[in-house]
Amino acid sequence: LQDEETRKDYDYMLDHPEEYYRHYYHYYRRRLAPKVDVTIVILVTVCAISVFQFFSWWSSYNEAINYLASVPKYRIQATEIARQQGLLNKTKEKGKNRRSKEEIREEEEEIIKDIIKNKIDIKGGYQKPKIYDILLFQILLAPFYWCKYIVWYCWWIYCFTIKGQEYGVEEKLYIIRRYMKMSQSQFDSLEDHQKETFLERQLWIRENYEVYKREQEEELKKKMALDPRWKRYRRWMKNEGPGRLTFIDD
Repeated sequence: LQDEETRKDYDYMLDHPEEYYRHYYHYYRRRLAPKVDVTIVILVTVCAISVFQFFSWWSSYNEAINYLASVPKYRIQATEIARQQGLLNKTKEKGKNRRSKEEIREEEEEIIKDIIKNKIDIKGGYQKPKIYDILLFQILLAPFYWCKYIVWYCWWIYCFTIKGQEYGVEEKLYIIRRYMKMSQSQFDSLEDHQKETFLERQLWIRENYEVYKREQEEELKKKMALDPRWKRYRRWMKNEGPGRLTFIDD
């Protein structure tokens, strides 16, 4: 009888001894109930997910770097930069310091990858991971982000709704991104000429964006109609796809 709730169950048992199975249920529920604090469980789970996120992003980033290092265009440029910086023009080592060809090749490969990391800005799902993007820091910084968003939203209402100011380039791109339902990282991964096309067509205006959206849908339909794979898929759906019963003679 360590707490108030346990004493209540005990008093109830004394008053209702005939409810045999109910007493057993409450007894074993207390005996088998987990003793670990729920807060600790949640914290450990969030930390585990955050660690997995970070290493998963690092793996994707390294895959992107390895791929770019295998593309002749980027590899030649990185090799030329490394030669200009004197990183690949080292004198041959002699005696005990002499290394094997495999070690020299591995070092040159690392130098080329480092050049690519420093010179190429990878965006989207393969960009360089940041510690502040993992779940743990997102939860800790959530109040700050909310306050920042509220201040920004009030500023937006004041400037463009109350005062009626014209949109700048950043504001126009923001509205276009919202219309396209894209995240900031997805929108940043687009080429600059695509964003310039959005601005030239004034897609921050809802009517213009709807016209552009219909054009893209029509273009996609034409591509799908001419794509041999989609033709095979439609043919298969018509002849062999779901909803068709076939009988095979033994």
